[in-house]
Amino acid sequence: MTIKVLIADDEIPARSRLRHMVGAIADSEVVGEAANGREVLQLCTELSPDIVLLDIRMPDMDGIEAARHLDVMKKGPAVIFTTAYDHYAIDAFDAHAIGYLLKPVRQERLERAIDHAKQFGKLQIDALTHGLDRRSTRSNICVRRASGLQLIPVDEILYFQADQKYVTVRHLHGEDLIDEPLKDLLEEFSDAFIRIHRNALIARAYLDHMDKDSDGQYNIWLKHGDAPLAVSRRHITTVKDCLKRIP
Repeated sequence: MTIKVLIADDEIPARSRLRHMVGAIADSEVVGEAANGREVLQLCTELSPDIVLLDIRMPDMDGIEAARHLDVMKKGPAVIFTTAYDHYAIDAFDAHAIGYLLKPVRQERLERAIDHAKQFGKLQIDALTHGLDRRSTRSNICVRRASGLQLIPVDEILYFQADQKYVTVRHLHGEDLIDEPLKDLLEEFSDAFIRIHRNALIARAYLDHMDKDSDGQYNIWLKHGDAPLAVSRRHITTVKDCLKRIP
């Protein structure tokens, strides 16, 4: 079976060199090239590569954030990071040295890394991203629309609300559905969002006020929101504390 490889690097000579090196590896072929993380996400959707050779330092969206988006994609590719700076590898991983290659990439090391990724497939990207430095969070949420993948800036999101297997992302320009677990979103974005209910996270930046209806139900209102969200009793104190901190 031929392994499909996507190359991501903002430098054309680096991509050309990797294309030549991959071409020399049996049962492997380059199916596309990307110059930044946004292109990586789009091409992964269009081409379904088995492996992404992913540069860490790229403009617009770097390799670390792109890997986070790939991690939540179903049937995402395995990732092999490439970088000219070994301190990025230290910052990005726990102990998954096989998950990155230092530039200039050597043919024998590339072959070993691709062979490793061939064996583990989706498990490879799980191992890599579990080692990512969790101090770094995504600046966008990737959603799938009929027109293709779209990136929603996290600072434009009002709330996440779970409904069975999907989560609604309500943002300044409308809403979209994603299938990321709410608990994972809270873990990643705990500095920017708080839980108000078992099925909802709201952005601290858009908190406006909280009131109580005739039935004793507390509701939170958000700036730019068109309707309130219910606050469960166990989270009322947390919401009140956040409201007190609003200038």
